[in-house]
This record gives sequence, structure tokens and C-alpha cells, in this order.
Amino acid sequence: MTDQHRVDTIGALLEPGTRGVHTPNIDELAAEGFAFTQAMTPTPICTPARTSLLTGAAPFRHKVLSNHEWSMGYQTELSRDSWTYTQELRDAGYNVGLVGKYHVGEENPPSVFGMDDDSFEGATNPVGNQRYVDWLKANDLPPVSITDPIRGILPGNRPGHILGGRLQQPLQATFERFLTDIAIGRLEQYSKDWHSDAKPFCLHMHYFGPHLPYFIPDEYFDLIDPDDIVLPKSFTETFLNKPPVQQNYSTYWSADSFDADEWRKIIAVYHGYVALIDMEVGRLLGALKDQGLEKDTAIFFTADHGEFTGAHRLNDKGPAAYDDILNIPMLAHVPGVSHHGQSSKFVSLLDVPATILDLAGLDRSKVVDGRSLLELAWDADAEPWSDDIVTEFHGHHFPLQQRVLITPEWKLVVSPESFNELYDRVNDPDELVNRHGDPEVNDVRKALATRLHSILRDRGDKAFANWMLAVTDFDVPMTPISHQDYDDVEGSD
Repeated sequence: MTDQHRVDTIGALLEPGTRGVHTPNIDELAAEGFAFTQAMTPTPICTPARTSLLTGAAPFRHKVLSNHEWSMGYQTELSRDSWTYTQELRDAGYNVGLVGKYHVGEENPPSVFGMDDDSFEGATNPVGNQRYVDWLKANDLPPVSITDPIRGILPGNRPGHILGGRLQQPLQATFERFLTDIAIGRLEQYSKDWHSDAKPFCLHMHYFGPHLPYFIPDEYFDLIDPDDIVLPKSFTETFLNKPPVQQNYSTYWSADSFDADEWRKIIAVYHGYVALIDMEVGRLLGALKDQGLEKDTAIFFTADHGEFTGAHRLNDKGPAAYDDILNIPMLAHVPGVSHHGQSSKFVSLLDVPATILDLAGLDRSKVVDGRSLLELAWDADAEPWSDDIVTEFHGHHFPLQQRVLITPEWKLVVSPESFNELYDRVNDPDELVNRHGDPEVNDVRKALATRLHSILRDRGDKAFANWMLAVTDFDVPMTPISHQDYDDVEGSD
């Protein structure tokens, strides 16, 4: 699992011959497995998305709605008594481990939920962690040092966020190499248990990158030629008829501090960071083969959410429901299954725990908001897969409620606090024109709003469904509400 990973950085998910990408190991994994091109995160924020992966529950249900670093009042901790698929595996006799980024609060570490804990706190590479510092010293490697910082300008000519820089370390000293070495050590331990006692395992390797800031060594900082980078069409975003928070967020990340050529270099460096991680993924896959496990091990590659990296004149992730941050990589390789290729069906990070439990022969129905991908990719007799998907957003640096319905043709974004949005995904794939309020698509808007309202009520997200009645125009009557659930009130005066 990676962090803030755009799908357009992976060669296997792009048109053949696309320049500016370098992911041979991830591409090989895709060639040997199955790619889901319309995989969506349940929410484009780290902690809530990672909590959804762990619990198989949508954010509105588990209620861990914000990263603790930026929370303005939301719950940020998963309670110790929460159900997790990792504990389910541990109870079934699995070795279960997590290496790298955890980011599900601070109070309850992975060990609380059944995992051997090789995790590290923080939203970005915690290069001051004593274990890493000691590892550098033990291997006679230099400490972290950065030159050529890429930094924007805030209003008032103040220095803005640092987006990247040249890491003055060899590849052997990077935090990514440190994490991979730990994961290989765990893999060797679990392999020994598998070969001696047939004890199965589930090992999670969670990199902090390519989350910004992009601090990488010269050979990856300069790996991708900026001339091979094509700026996204949404780079021309004007924020006309868009929620004002998007313009504010663009200012917050100093997006307009950089001209087009500078943005090409920033994007190239981001692609270089992906290439560095791809190299480490290759090392991990090589270790799997060295242990004789490749024919017995299912492998998944995914991310918690995407990143803007200049798209829509934005950076990071945040208060905008664009595919740049909702669409995530999702690749699955299951030994013994001959069906390879791609699917454009809507799948979610929520489907990963259900799939893993399915592979383990455990009760996948305990995943309340996800479904096994095996049914979609390889089970011709499975129930039909949904033709749409719902994602949600609860804020990042500030509370902001949104629910999003995505179909192959349209995307509806409902927000009680701002403008609603409607995008034509066929004719406007860059999501530049908000057609909410356009009389030519009234019927489409009403049908989507009715469908979203129905999904929210059926899944138990009833508070937001009730707000929809006041902030959208569609043919669902307002139901009187009392102190009890409005759904149960019938015609009270």
C-alpha cells in the first residue's frame, strides 16, 4: 500500500508507450494479475481511509473522520473493541504483520488489532525515528539532508509548504529501503513458519510515499524528463461555479507560485518518487520468490487515496471530490487463478478485507461495507456488481460534509455547506464544468440525487440523507422528524 498515489503514474494503467512513467515491477504484477481501473477510496483522507481498510466499514459508520494532526473536533481514534479483519486472521491462526505507515490514530497501535507491529507514526517519512537513525549508524550511512527545496509562496510573500527536494543520501539509506528491509525480515520469519508448520501469513507493507514532500535521491529526482510530462487539462481550472474552498485550498498550497515548466518538474519528481517505490516493490517481490512463496501468496497493490499534484491548480488531497484523489490503484494477483486483465467495474478499498477473508476461507460477511473482489473477477455466478459507487468526505483541516455518487457517465457531489456539483464524466473527464443547475440535465441530476438518497438511507447514513432533502432538488418528499429516527415517523403534525 502506498500513500497519495495517482493512477496515472503506473504504466500498466496507461496507454502503451506513455512517456514519463517508470514502474516495471508494479507493471509486472499487473500483467500477472488483475487491474481494477475504477477503484475508489471510501474517502480521500489518510486516517479515515486506512480505518476503513482495517474495519471494512465506511467512514460514516466507523466515525474515525480525520487525521489527528489536523483534526478540528472529529474522532481520530479507533476503539480497542472494534472488529478488524487483521484480528480475524490472527484468531484463525495467521501470522499478521504491518510494516511502515499505520496512521490509524495514536492510542491503539497495530498490536491491539492482531498485528506484529513494525509501524511508524506520522503522516510522512518519520526520518527522526530512533530506529531509523540507529539503522543508518549501524550501516555507516549518512543522515537525512535536503538541498534544492521546492517551495511555494503564500499571500504576503511568506514561504509556503515545501513540496520536494534533493535527498543527499544514497539509495541504500532511504527510508523506503529501511522499511523494505524490515518487511523482508518479517517475510523470512513468516516463511519459516509456513514451510515448517504450514502457518499462513498476511503481511502489510505500507510505504509513506509518494506522499509529499518528495524527498528523493538525485537519480530519481532527475529520472523522469519534465518534457515527457503532459500537464493535465484541469491545470486550466478557473474555479468558476465551484465551491470557494477549492480556491482557498489552492492558495493554501501556493499552487500559482509555479509556472507550467516548474509544475512539469514537480510532477516529474513525483513520478520519480513512484519509480523509487517501484524499485523497492521489486525487492520485496524478489524476496517472496527467494523464499519459494510466489506460488502460494496472493498479492494486492493499492493506495489509501490519490493526490492532485497540480491538477485543478491544487495539491495534496482535500476538499474537492475529483477523480485525481478518489481513483486509486488496485491490482490483485491470486495464484491458481488464470483470469488476467482489467475491469472497469466500481470497486473500493472496502472490498480488500472481504477479499482477503474470502481467500482465507473465513466469513467475509463480517465486512459490512465491502464485497469480495473474487466474485467480480472470477465468479461468473456471483450477484450482479453495482453500476455506481458512493464515496464521502468529512473535511481535512476543517469539517466539511460531502457525499458523492459516481456512475460511468456522471458524478454528483452533494454538500450542505456549499455548492453542489455535477460532472459529465464522458464529455468532461477532467471535471472542469460544474453542470449542477444546468436545466438541460435536470432529469439526470434528479435521478442521481434520488439514487444517492436511497443508498444513504439503505446503508444507514440517514443524517446526511435527511440534509439532502433540504439542499437538493429531487422528487423525494420531506418526512416530518421528531426525537426518534425520522425514518420511523409517520405523518405526525
